[in-house]
Amino acid sequence: MDRLWTPWRYQYISEAGGGKTSTESNPCVFCSLRDSDSDEHNFVLFRAHHNFVVLNLYPYTSGHLLIVPFVHTADLDQASKESTDEMMDLAKGCQTILRETYNPHGFNLGMNLGRSAGAGVADHIHLHVLPRWTGDANFMTTTGETRVLPEDLPTTYNKLHKHFAAFPLHQPLL
Repeated sequence: MDRLWTPWRYQYISEAGGGKTSTESNPCVFCSLRDSDSDEHNFVLFRAHHNFVVLNLYPYTSGHLLIVPFVHTADLDQASKESTDEMMDLAKGCQTILRETYNPHGFNLGMNLGRSAGAGVADHIHLHVLPRWTGDANFMTTTGETRVLPEDLPTTYNKLHKHFAAFPLHQPLL
């Protein structure tokens, strides 16, 4: 079996998000985003009825999106059907937008549920949507422990936001 070592991820898990649970002194980052009215500053691309779409602040690739339910829960099986149905509709819409914007060779979609599963924010579920390209895990990533991203988050936000602005707010996305 081959192994892909990603030591930079451990630093993020143990320090930047660490799977920490939210407390009064350390509020949930996603609930803070949900309650904020500074979407552009926070890189929130779209707000639907039950979820919002935001850029990942620690992206693996340009265009790394998160779909986050408004309701704070650590367990997928505790989320409402309406929320998870909408999450999947948003994932489909995100894939379409990312394909049109970045022309990737593939996609990763996934959730890390719980700290031991690698969740950076363990007490609020979220779905990752990542565009992928052949060779995007290159020498710099695997040996140099460094990600090379061709654009900054404001540039990514501006590229994608105009596409999300066309989403109907009161109808299924696809």
